[in-house]
Amino acid sequence: MKWIQWVVVILLFGLLVCIRSFASDLFYDPLITFFKTNHSTDVLPDMDVPKLLLHTSFRFLLNTIISLGILWAIFKRVDVIKVSALLFGCVFVLLMLFFWILLGSDQAGGHMALFYVRRFLIQPLFLLLLIPAFYFQKNL
Repeated sequence: MKWIQWVVVILLFGLLVCIRSFASDLFYDPLITFFKTNHSTDVLPDMDVPKLLLHTSFRFLLNTIISLGILWAIFKRVDVIKVSALLFGCVFVLLMLFFWILLGSDQAGGHMALFYVRRFLIQPLFLLLLIPAFYFQKNL
């Protein structure tokens, strides 16, 4: 039965990789190309901010659902899922607020805070923090 658990985890991680691989086709995000350039001296490109916020939220939601599936497959504990969902929700609200504020900043350069806030929103980095945290807590 343990091998089924690991197959599920690998498949779910594969879904996260697919979201990342096809992000430019699936989601509206003009910041992808902006951050691939020498953005340290540029102003933010023209963008549809509400659409960007919606697509970033949807991507975060997809990553969260898959991340919760991975946590369930690894730990099989309802309390882990409840705490994780609460943490993901709090992180989402805080980071989206910061993201929205940083998008309003139109000064040339100085976009590293926007870069990192966006990165936490669009990539499942929080999952990489939660797995060892719950594993450590489980083994106490």
